[in-house]
This record gives sequence, C-alpha cells and structure tokens, in this order.
Amino acid sequence: MDESGTNTANSADKSALRTWAPLIVILGLMALVFAMGWHQYLTLEQLGRNYATLTELINSNMVLSLLFYAALYIVVVALSLPGALPLTLAGGLFFGWQLAGPVTVVAATVGATIIFLVAKTSLGEALAAKAGPAINKLRKGFQENALSYLLFLRLVPVFPFFVVNLAPAFLGVPLRTYILGTVLGIIPGTMAFCFAAAQLKTIIEKTNAEHAACLAAKAAEACPYSIDASTLVSKEVILAFAAIGVVALIPVIVKKWSNRHAAA
Repeated sequence: MDESGTNTANSADKSALRTWAPLIVILGLMALVFAMGWHQYLTLEQLGRNYATLTELINSNMVLSLLFYAALYIVVVALSLPGALPLTLAGGLFFGWQLAGPVTVVAATVGATIIFLVAKTSLGEALAAKAGPAINKLRKGFQENALSYLLFLRLVPVFPFFVVNLAPAFLGVPLRTYILGTVLGIIPGTMAFCFAAAQLKTIIEKTNAEHAACLAAKAAEACPYSIDASTLVSKEVILAFAAIGVVALIPVIVKKWSNRHAAA
C-alpha cells in the first residue's frame, strides 16, 4: 500500500474511533454501574432509610449538595439509568420545589442532550445511511413536525424517558429543536413531582416510625421496608399531562388536514 493509501486508512480509523468512542464509553460506564450495583441506591426505599443522614448532610452543605444533585442527575440521565423519578422526588424533598424544579430541568436536559448526541453520532448517522424507504418516510415526517412530536412524547407519561431521549437521534431531529422540546416538555412533569415531594417527608417519617416500632417488637425478617408513593401524583394530574401532549399535536393535525384539503 502506498503512502496515500496508508494515510487514507489512518484517517478512516481515526474517524471511526471518534464516531464510536463516545458510545463505547457510555456503554462501559453503564456496565460498570450495573455490575457494582450502584443503581440500586437510586430508590425511594434507600432515600427513606437514609433520610435523617441525608437531611443533616444537605442542610450543612446546601450549595455543594445541590451541585452534587445536579451532577448525579446528569449522569443518571446520560447513562439511561433507572432512578430519575426518585431523584426528582429527592430534589423536591430536600431543596424545595422552587429550587429543585429549575435545577432538575437543566440537569435532565443536559443529560438527555449528552445521550442524544452520542446516539446521533454513533448510531443515528449509520442508521440513516442504511435506512429503507419506510424508515426514511418516518424520519421525514418526524423532522417536519419535530417539535410537536417531541413535546407529545415528553408530556405523555407512558413513554420511558430514556426512549424519548434516544428516538429523536434516530429520526434526524436537529439539536436545537431537541433541546427546546426537551426543556418545554419536561417542565410540567418535573415541577409537579418536585411539588408533590413535599408530601414525601410525611410518608417517609411515618414509614420509618412504623418500621422502627416493628423492629422493636419483631425480628427484622418480619418487618419489610417499603414506601408507598402512589398517592404523590393523582390520576387527574397524569391525565392532564396526556391532554397537554395531545394539544401539542394540534399543529400537526391542522397541517395534515390543510394539505389533504388543498390536494382535494
């Protein structure tokens, strides 16, 4: 192989490395977290068991605790780990909804943008190159109404957060539209959960008191620890999110109706 061929091969290798390295790092970190079991600490049960310790620590180091909370939230979202909901509730519980809400929105958006860019660079472009007519048609339709579709996916609480983070990367959504749709789409749910977390203090304190009383009277095996947070957000609130999501699709519906009417 001549020198020009060698240079071309080296350039291709470097380009491939730049393309796939971020995805490899993300997958490696995900594997590490699950292998070490660190994701198991991101639960309401762990929050309740360590409530007193966390309260004392956060109250004595509010600024650093808030920065750590934001950084942890970014990592959880960027690695698509389970635990975003307990983290959101923890933020509202310890920092108050007025502070936790905006910080959580920013952190969630940063984390979602990281995984979006990684997926778009490593997988989205490769998928676009190999996509068939059906996928290309879906991509085109999504791109034409990207903001409306993204708002719908963000607002309707039946789609997992990590799925909505990844899907736009495969459908060619522009970065600016993705960020805007993410910010606007997660504000209602984030603020609602942060606000509802005010009730979580009462639930945790009641659960801890009952658990301590049980342990005093029985063996530990007879005293399972669990927190029922099902009452924090009502069905009416969930339905309201879904309704707002449907409203986000109105421009798409009107646009398609107008196109069909004009064609007819």
